[in-house]
Amino acid sequence: MPNPVVLVHGFASSFQHGWADDGWPDILADEGLEVIGGDLLGHGSSPKPTESAAYEDLEESVLDTFRDRPHVDAVGFSLGSQILLTLATREPERFGRLVLMGIGDNVFDERQGDALAEVLENGSAPEDIGMRVFDRMAAESRNDRAALAAIMRRRAPVLDEASLGRVSCPVLLVLGEQDFVGPADRLVASLPHAQLRIVSGVDHFATPKTFDAIDATVRFLTTENAGQSS
Repeated sequence: MPNPVVLVHGFASSFQHGWADDGWPDILADEGLEVIGGDLLGHGSSPKPTESAAYEDLEESVLDTFRDRPHVDAVGFSLGSQILLTLATREPERFGRLVLMGIGDNVFDERQGDALAEVLENGSAPEDIGMRVFDRMAAESRNDRAALAAIMRRRAPVLDEASLGRVSCPVLLVLGEQDFVGPADRLVASLPHAQLRIVSGVDHFATPKTFDAIDATVRFLTTENAGQSS
């Protein structure tokens, strides 16, 4: 019996926007895989508190969605990938395989959210293209800018080589060639069983929408020995 697959969407997105609109649940179901998903706290249909302290247990709130399942596979994008990676350092025995899209060596930057929080709070027009896209996404009706800024202000768990070394399952990192979170050399080297798939000509936001990312994920989750590092 294959493991159920947990899908965790990215920042300023939702399960519908980040996964369902691109067919991920249907594609995985066609492979005989059970899908577990929902909206992160502060996103979509979930409550949207505006105090950063409310998000300090964001990882635990995601774990609550599959706490009754002793063993899962999981796919994340951007913020969702960081959350899953953090959970895998805490409870590595829960995970069979992980697919992490849209993260790289940025996971080692403890202050990566501050600049974006300032943009969301001040309504300034950022020069950085990536932040400009996040700012536009935050303005969409499903989102609350103050809640999203609070998420960026939270005291996020610190990831380092020591903690990442506890991730015992096979990991597939999927990174767009033009993604601003790259490179991912340090992250790959820190994970005991990781392989990196670069999606040619693709930026951060397009990565989970591409056929290459979807195909690589399905193959990794369903092919025997696909999790062996390369």
